[in-house]
Amino acid sequence: MAVVALAAIHLGTWAFGLCVAAGAAVLCWEWARLCYAGGLAKVPGQVLLAAILIALVLAVAGRPEFALVAILVAAAVVYILGMHGEVDPSWMGVGALYIGLPTVSLVWLRSGANGEAIVLWLMLSVWATDTGAFFVGRAIGGPRLAPRISPKKTWAGLIGAMVSAAAVGAVTGGFIDGAPRPAPLAAAGAVLAVVAQMGDLGESWVKRRFGTKDSSHLIPGHGGLFDRVDGLLAAALLVAAWQLATDGGGVLAWR
Repeated sequence: MAVVALAAIHLGTWAFGLCVAAGAAVLCWEWARLCYAGGLAKVPGQVLLAAILIALVLAVAGRPEFALVAILVAAAVVYILGMHGEVDPSWMGVGALYIGLPTVSLVWLRSGANGEAIVLWLMLSVWATDTGAFFVGRAIGGPRLAPRISPKKTWAGLIGAMVSAAAVGAVTGGFIDGAPRPAPLAAAGAVLAVVAQMGDLGESWVKRRFGTKDSSHLIPGHGGLFDRVDGLLAAALLVAAWQLATDGGGVLAWR
């Protein structure tokens, strides 16, 4: 999966957009399964899927503002349709935002100036977060980070995630022309690690709300796609917000 993602990043916005759209479709399926017994066989799930894919097409076509409108409209529509479902309809509306905003953010980042470098750095930093959290947390153990939400996560794992993301982020920048200085990249990587871990905890909380361990059984031994990209979704929102707020400038300016 990582090789496909890296290839899509390099090939351009349309290739990356197709890759993100395929992932978003799976996320819509998993979310609809959580909210509805019938999943995408029910109308709210179908509307959710169609709206997210339309938003991504708009983002790839260079109209992120219309993509945002599509996501907001989708959130309202699936909320209304979900009023006749098995769960609180607000969860369907949340799904549109939860899936739509980060995936559109990823495509928007890739389509902008230095998009390939930014998305590559983002993904490598998040992957380093997951790796560092797993190995350091497993080796050291210690106090739990949020025992009621995710019993396996530890403070040591969080620190390991921050160090790993900082190191990988800084080193990655050294191989990319026009990257910011290593120190800001390392600091940003550490922040991304915290946000990614928060995204992971947020998804764990949602699964506990619905009484399930995994978002699906799509990936044998690893659960569903949500379980693999929950941190990336959160981190993508942060990076997109930073780029938007600074107009691509500041200490993390890519040239």
